[in-house]
Amino acid sequence: MTIAAIATPSGVGAISIVRVSGEKALDIAKKLTKKEDFPPRYAKLCKVYDSNDELIDIALVIYFKAPNSFTGEDVVEFQCHGGVVVGKMILEEVLKAGARLANPGEFTKRAFLNGKIDLSQAEAISKLIETRSREGAKLLSRQLEGDLAKFVEEIREKLIEIMAYTEVFIDYAEEDLPDLTKEIEKKLKEIENKLSHTLEVSRRREGMISGYKVAIVGKPNVGKSSILNALLNKKRAIVSDIAGTTRDTIEEDIQIGTHLIRIVDTAGIRNARDEIEKIGVERSKEAIKEADIIIGVFSADEWDEEDEKILGLLKNEKKDVIIAVNKIDKGISIDLNKFQGFKVVKISAKKDISELVESIKELLDNYNIENEHVLISTRQINAVENALEAIKESKKFLVTGELELFSYNIQDAIKSITQITKPFEYDEMLDKMFGNFCVGK
Repeated sequence: MTIAAIATPSGVGAISIVRVSGEKALDIAKKLTKKEDFPPRYAKLCKVYDSNDELIDIALVIYFKAPNSFTGEDVVEFQCHGGVVVGKMILEEVLKAGARLANPGEFTKRAFLNGKIDLSQAEAISKLIETRSREGAKLLSRQLEGDLAKFVEEIREKLIEIMAYTEVFIDYAEEDLPDLTKEIEKKLKEIENKLSHTLEVSRRREGMISGYKVAIVGKPNVGKSSILNALLNKKRAIVSDIAGTTRDTIEEDIQIGTHLIRIVDTAGIRNARDEIEKIGVERSKEAIKEADIIIGVFSADEWDEEDEKILGLLKNEKKDVIIAVNKIDKGISIDLNKFQGFKVVKISAKKDISELVESIKELLDNYNIENEHVLISTRQINAVENALEAIKESKKFLVTGELELFSYNIQDAIKSITQITKPFEYDEMLDKMFGNFCVGK
């Protein structure tokens, strides 16, 4: 079945692209343009007509001959003038000519099914559209080139090799073969370390794709909303000397350096005096848990039991924290030694917060993870977690010499890790086993 869709965002723009994929793609292009000659991969300026032979537009038409296209099928792109009408009119005529409307993600799905990309590359395409930082875009571009696929293949090959060793010992148990248990344990440990490291890095850098979240926390009336307004350069939050003015979390997107982040101003954390404020305080605590970076705000001229509790909360968080000592224009009377181990900036939110902005930028810049492998979806993370669990379970049977059960768990690990890219074929293990080992049989 031939599919079609508008591949550009709706709305006013310079161009609109209507993409067609399938066996009828070229015939549809010929019908709409009344032309016969479409050399592959050449942009051709054509008049595009409707079914009543009335001119719709003059557009560039490009034909990609199978299998040398994104989907691996015949693909035609109509690059017409942008806007909300022309692209839809061409799409309507394409559908009349024999195509059907593509489902969400169907072009990429066909590319996967036709062997043009693997699952990790398919997910990278989806995330690349959504990414909110340059670093995220660079990471996903590496995955499009097959960076994660190469890592998975490396792990897969090592596990297949271990399994091949094991199958030899099972099949030739009566032969006088050397004990390679220690060697296998060493190889498994190396694999575990690599997968665990990748898992840890991926969890810590999830915000690189979806956008890092920065939470501003502190007790009421320490200047959290003033900091938010200064970061946004507009009056987004109500600022008042009345404690508890901010009753709920306020979220806004801002650009810091090359990073688009979500900044969250939270309700002041204290012993709430009414039900609504209690809800706000609970949401503030949730924001702390969800944030990648926390800005703990304290007043330079006042310290009390509520400040002490908030500092205790921050010390229990295993994430990056910046302490913003605010209102320094009133003088600093609190003991700054309380904040040992934290990055501390001294600011006046009503005058200058440049030091705070620079500190946030430095943290985000340090999140750059060149040459690291990062899992970009829950599906990929689950695959690695399952592989690690299978490897952990296999070790028990390696120690006891129950090689059949050991082999079963290693096979589970292989199946799990290859879910990231492609399914595991048992025949490949057999080929490797008989290809690499001279057993003389």
